[in-house]
Amino acid sequence: MGSGVNIVDLPVPPALIAEYERRGIQTLYPPQAECVDAGLFSAVNQLIAIPTASGKTLVAELAMHHQIAGGGKCLYIVPLKALASEKYDEFSGKGVSVGISTGDFDRRDEFLGRNDIIIATSEKVDSLLRNRAHWLPGITLLVIDEVHLIDSEDRGPTLEMVITKLRYQNPDMQIIALSATIGNPEMLGEWLDATVVTSIWRPVALKEGVYYQKAITFADGTREIPALSKHDDINLCADTIEEGGQCLVFVSSRRNAEAFAKRAAQTIPITNPALDAIARTLEAAAETDMGKVLAACVRNGAAFHHAGLRRTQRAVVEKGFREGNIRIISSTPTLAAGINLPARRVIIRDYLRFQGGQGMVPIPVREYRQMAGRAGRPHLDPYGEAVLIAGREEAIDELFHSFIEAPPEDVSSRIANTDTLHAHILSLIATGFARSRDDLVAFMEQTFFIHQKKKHRHLTAIVNRSLRFLTDAEMATETGGVLAASRYGALVSRLYIDPRSAEMITTALRDLKDFSDIGLLQLLCRTPDMYTLFVRKSDLPVLEKFYFDHEEELWTEFSYDDGEQYFRSLKTAMLLFDWTAEVGDTAICERYGVGPGDIYNAVEGVSWLIHAAGRLAAMMEPAYADPIRELEVRVKHGIKRELLPLVALKGIGRVRARRLFNNNITTPDEMRRAGPDTVAAIIGRGIAEQALSRAGDRTPTPADSRKEPDEKEDQDSGVVQSTLFQFEGGGE
Repeated sequence: MGSGVNIVDLPVPPALIAEYERRGIQTLYPPQAECVDAGLFSAVNQLIAIPTASGKTLVAELAMHHQIAGGGKCLYIVPLKALASEKYDEFSGKGVSVGISTGDFDRRDEFLGRNDIIIATSEKVDSLLRNRAHWLPGITLLVIDEVHLIDSEDRGPTLEMVITKLRYQNPDMQIIALSATIGNPEMLGEWLDATVVTSIWRPVALKEGVYYQKAITFADGTREIPALSKHDDINLCADTIEEGGQCLVFVSSRRNAEAFAKRAAQTIPITNPALDAIARTLEAAAETDMGKVLAACVRNGAAFHHAGLRRTQRAVVEKGFREGNIRIISSTPTLAAGINLPARRVIIRDYLRFQGGQGMVPIPVREYRQMAGRAGRPHLDPYGEAVLIAGREEAIDELFHSFIEAPPEDVSSRIANTDTLHAHILSLIATGFARSRDDLVAFMEQTFFIHQKKKHRHLTAIVNRSLRFLTDAEMATETGGVLAASRYGALVSRLYIDPRSAEMITTALRDLKDFSDIGLLQLLCRTPDMYTLFVRKSDLPVLEKFYFDHEEELWTEFSYDDGEQYFRSLKTAMLLFDWTAEVGDTAICERYGVGPGDIYNAVEGVSWLIHAAGRLAAMMEPAYADPIRELEVRVKHGIKRELLPLVALKGIGRVRARRLFNNNITTPDEMRRAGPDTVAAIIGRGIAEQALSRAGDRTPTPADSRKEPDEKEDQDSGVVQSTLFQFEGGGE
């Protein structure tokens, strides 16, 4: 279905038109044409709220190329690193230069400014603003993907503040905000001074229904589903595969995703030589039982997808599904959060989720719409189906009312949390956005919070409380009504850590008698910046024993008031401690009940905090700076202290360094004396030559590349109890 607007007639460079024609895109979809009519090429701000797969990204790309042709520069903000990589691949090779950045929170990344399009997460853009990247004032077009995430409790405040700062800094900048799921687009559009473009048009018709007892009930009739097995979810998948389609099955937990994929692989096996090749790739990279199970499932055409997998494993699964070889993916909701992976039929099996203090509650309508929107592959499927599974007949009408016929929730500001605002107010002061209380209030009045809530007095009180915290912590000063950041406060802002985390670190260092690795790790895992592991009831005896065995080395004391959080931090620190002791991935996964992706996430998350602690120590307590920097290298590589000299060499990581050490080559000098033949026999000729070329001219340094913690995942519920410590917890 076309709109009558030809791509060739649009005011964009010929290289982009040629690329679209090569892909068979000749006319715009109706919602895309509406965006053009609404002033897309006339620098008009737009909030585009149209269904998934209706071409939002293409609209943004057209606007970006038009801006670049006129000498402009574009910033594309995404919520997740995985989505940043996907957009980088999508925008590259079309006659413009594209840059991507998602980590390195204390760098300006000036090289990024040489690109026409810069793709970054909202956290990275916030960091660039704090570090005063010189190219940011030159942005002429800002694209905000998944703008509804302003409503997210964890990422929302940062996204809102980034938008507000960029608009304050670049008042003439065009804004294009994208979303498929907003209940109050007019309210958000007013704040952005944007024309709102909404539509229900989709390139592939979407049918939404509820399955119960061998039939799907749609608004316009029913569809019988053959019973291949006793499992409803399997029968729904088998039906789609029989007619040549693919299925996405959304479940509530990692365990459920893996269990379903195993059942699907056994019950609906697919024979395909391409699957054998994909499975061999996954087997070669499998270091844990989870990886081996994934490979076995994929060999039969099914897969699971969640944050416990390594990114490389997830990428292999996504590619296999896009190419049509993997026919079924069972996933936690992470897959629906922006990654472009459509399927003929989407099955929302688990639509209840545990919430602390409330028990099992329905997922938000917005989340349902994100999942349902994945149904129907443009140009490949004649239709798409989103199917909820009812456990009883009365639930059919309930599910229609609660999800299918319900509007998505309104988007609301989340910045009114005082703890969240500490960091943002400090950054406003440190970067000169605000030089007085009046400046702060005037800036905050430009936020979505004030536009929506109109609570000016409430906001002033919050600002004053944050200022009291920052001045008491000596991060900010107020002299004669003039606000300024201290050296300490300016460093905390540039390091992109929560001021509360900085206070915890500096206070501990100031009171410290003896440095210990586990003490620092557990302290950092106690900070609000660190995402910690869930604690199971079976973990408690081990955690209690470790606590009593290492009580003298730990820098924080147990408190009954937050026993669960304490043990979450201790469990996470123990995992990291094992990682630096060179315990293997398989053993760590079994010991802590985690996946390889969790190890990676913990290492990534704490690495930045160790780096920040090292910088703070250098300023406040220099005696501890070197041991902290040493731990940073050890955590990055997962090594004992004795391997530090070897991992300083290019191409030498924890495995090759250990091989060399076990062969009595313990330093770069010893490697050079051993000679290329001996070294090559241990670690391979190519790596040996690479390492020997640098041997002797480097000392161990911290990680050159640091990234923010990976996307978080909702988890199951449970109650954790102990004879010594009692607290309630979330699930695994």
